Amino acid sequence: MSAELISILVLVVVFVIATTRSINMGALAFAAAFGVGELVADLDADGIFAGFPGDLFVVLVGVTYLFAIARANGTTDWLVHAAIRLVRGRIALIPWVMFAITGALTAIGAVSPAAVAIVAPIALSFAARYGISPLLMGALVVHGAQAGGFSPISIYGSIVNGVVERENLPGNELVLFFASLVVNLIIAAIVFVLFGGLKLKGRDLDSEGDSRTKGNGAGELAADAANLTPARTATLTALAALVVAVLVFDLDAGLSAITLAVILSAFWPDASRKAVTEVAWPTVLLICGVLTYVGVLEEMGTIEYAGNAVGDIGVPLLAAVLLCYIAAIISAFASSVGIMGALIPLAVPFLAQGEIGAVGMIAALAVSATVVDVSPFSTNGALVLAAAPDVDRERFFRQLMVYGGIVVAAVPAAVWLVIVVPGFG
Repeated sequence: MSAELISILVLVVVFVIATTRSINMGALAFAAAFGVGELVADLDADGIFAGFPGDLFVVLVGVTYLFAIARANGTTDWLVHAAIRLVRGRIALIPWVMFAITGALTAIGAVSPAAVAIVAPIALSFAARYGISPLLMGALVVHGAQAGGFSPISIYGSIVNGVVERENLPGNELVLFFASLVVNLIIAAIVFVLFGGLKLKGRDLDSEGDSRTKGNGAGELAADAANLTPARTATLTALAALVVAVLVFDLDAGLSAITLAVILSAFWPDASRKAVTEVAWPTVLLICGVLTYVGVLEEMGTIEYAGNAVGDIGVPLLAAVLLCYIAAIISAFASSVGIMGALIPLAVPFLAQGEIGAVGMIAALAVSATVVDVSPFSTNGALVLAAAPDVDRERFFRQLMVYGGIVVAAVPAAVWLVIVVPGFG
């Protein structure tokens, strides 16, 4: 048996053990990375740790640390209250407001994980307070980010269009943008219906943020939720500084967040003392472990092995749908941009035959590689998992994993059928 097949089988075993024995999958993945790296791939410790996602580790810790402080001093309550007033108390609109905000951020140039890191903690705090499904809210935040992710001036759009130009392929920036926008909007609408969004239409909040069902009064929001204390003012300033640092100065979201959190802690140590313990450490272990193992797979050539196997298929349409699935499956555990950059060139031989439209194939690959970012193993999904307050994290993790699996199974075939098979471009 080849080393590549062994590494794939070990990954399957990790999933099975973690699911059936309730062991942190990240810990298992670290052990698997050590075993496969040393015994199968002949990698030393440096080679194994080359895949450790240090940037994602800092993002997860920094963002959850900053927003733990914001929760402790009541800033997230204040933001929720402000959001309620913005939509005039209509709870059902809040998930769509979050969808639109993340979409706008990525459309104007924010990296998708940065937009999710900014919006997800606020959105999920609102979901926890008003009994909205965290899966519904988290999915709309992530799909919103991907809906705007391929605008002509966005990071993803610029990268994909650059690869297309470098490979001398025909491209259409607007088709790429609208394909992602429409697919993610449709998925968001389906999620909204299936996970209780329609039930929210009968629930409103009055101008003071009090929850009520139409025609019936209910409890009151804490009286001081609308008050801006010095600590809340400073925290709001820190959150605004995070947005500016990421979007304007292109600084790292994780390093910026943890720096701002440390500054707030220095001035208000009492409110910040418990924040470090509220960092989602089990989630950090899970994500970093799995991605370290994926790094071992990349180092030993398993990813390239799978791509080349598809490239040898002589039926262009079949190869096209398999490439879409490879993009989705791998991207659920790795960099979406990296996958697109690797797979678009693999599609060149099929596109050169003229049997498959280049514009449709590129759009299908781009959508397949990014729509799966709701997976808890992707950066966006991990941020949603880490940011959700007052949830059973193991249960929420399983929900995200199942939902991500459904997206991986259904979307590549759908976009292939609608975009690739007709031969657009």
